[in-house]
Amino acid sequence: MGKFAERLRTCRKKKGLVQEDAAHMLGFRYSTYRRYEQGGTEPDISEAARIADFFGVSLDYLAGRTDEP
Repeated sequence: MGKFAERLRTCRKKKGLVQEDAAHMLGFRYSTYRRYEQGGTEPDISEAARIADFFGVSLDYLAGRTDEP
């Protein structure tokens, strides 16, 4: 699992959401969101920015470039 997938999962769990709820709230299909968390694929930059905003973290944090959310 890549850093993005790991951080995405951590953010979701901290917010107390299951994958289906996070996907719905972010406007993604469940299968797409699940692949992001499993590391099968990563979102494009605009989707990643939307995810970062939703979870209140930086893109650098999600990408693993910093440990500071």
